[in-house]
Amino acid sequence: MKKLCVLLVVCGLLVPNLALSVEPVKIGMVTTLSTKAGYLGEEVRDGFKLAIAQEQGKLGGVPVELMVEDDGRDPGKAKQIANRFMKRDDVKIMTGIIFSNVALAVVPKVVRSEVLYISPNAGPSALAGKGCNENYFNVAYQNDNLDEVVGKYVSEAGFKNVYLLAPNYPAGKDHLAGFKRYYTGKISGEVYTKLGQSDYAAEIATLRAAKPDAVFFFLPGGMGINFLKQFSQAGLSKTIPVFGPAFSFDERILGAVGAAALGVKNGSQWSHDLDNPANKQFVAAFKEAYDRTLTLYASQGYEAARLIGSALKSVGGDVDKLDQLRSAVRKADFESVRGKFSFASNQHPIQNIYIREVVEDGKGGYTNQTLKAVFTDHGNAYVDACSMK
Repeated sequence: MKKLCVLLVVCGLLVPNLALSVEPVKIGMVTTLSTKAGYLGEEVRDGFKLAIAQEQGKLGGVPVELMVEDDGRDPGKAKQIANRFMKRDDVKIMTGIIFSNVALAVVPKVVRSEVLYISPNAGPSALAGKGCNENYFNVAYQNDNLDEVVGKYVSEAGFKNVYLLAPNYPAGKDHLAGFKRYYTGKISGEVYTKLGQSDYAAEIATLRAAKPDAVFFFLPGGMGINFLKQFSQAGLSKTIPVFGPAFSFDERILGAVGAAALGVKNGSQWSHDLDNPANKQFVAAFKEAYDRTLTLYASQGYEAARLIGSALKSVGGDVDKLDQLRSAVRKADFESVRGKFSFASNQHPIQNIYIREVVEDGKGGYTNQTLKAVFTDHGNAYVDACSMK
């Protein structure tokens, strides 16, 4: 009997903690935590960390180690971080990138290296169409999506002469392309600004001269704050309605801009007031954990973590089982805070897209209120250009 007990101990059968001890799965997060856009990465990171905390350091029951580094919105720096994660740390799953130009610099090499990349934000058309890859998934949207819904809404609302404004980088071009895809009226101007620009006096003067009956702009983070303030200071907010995707009207921007954004309509795949159990739990948990109002970026970080967790659970944490891991991600077997969620064949979401309105929150501040779903089970325009079917 003593010999049997010794044998069982050696085999680990009487010490389950030793037998089940495994190294945590490393997840590399390259995101933007500095510059005036740094809060975007902060929101993604904190949403992701909340999902890990809710499982006491695990995702899908599998221990994980989240490795976070700031890319400073610099594609070259982001490439260096990604290479270090893969070569030094043997990371097999990566996430976190905010800006599309950074994603285009990093993602192709990552996925060619047989590493899974789960995007919590950037969704450039180039990676949804011909540049799609079986190792690349976007859990948020394809860039054009949140503008397509606004283009349709603005057309249906009867606006016939709209002025367009966006930064001159891949996402800026995608966002305006998305708006134009569903907008049926006249474009009175289409202007591309410098990425990170803070002074919009010249653009506002040109806009005023064009005399549009509405403005659509995509300016995320600090860019949106500066533009909205200057637009209001110029007196234009009283006469020209403003529209845009949720990135230009998230709750952090509204806190900085205030009443200048009141009444603005914007497109989003998520909002804090979506009425489903997963979302109610998430919103409450985030506010409790971080003591601040969350944005759509936080929801996207949270969903990226939940998606990864569903896949890790399926393979028992064995990230070397790449085919099975990839298949598990594709199934999207997690409870989404958006409600219904699945992947199109190019591995970007099929989901509802909503119009929201900026309203007073009853506490002296401003927030977004969902008006209606304009698109249901909406995919993206680049599926046919992707070779994966």
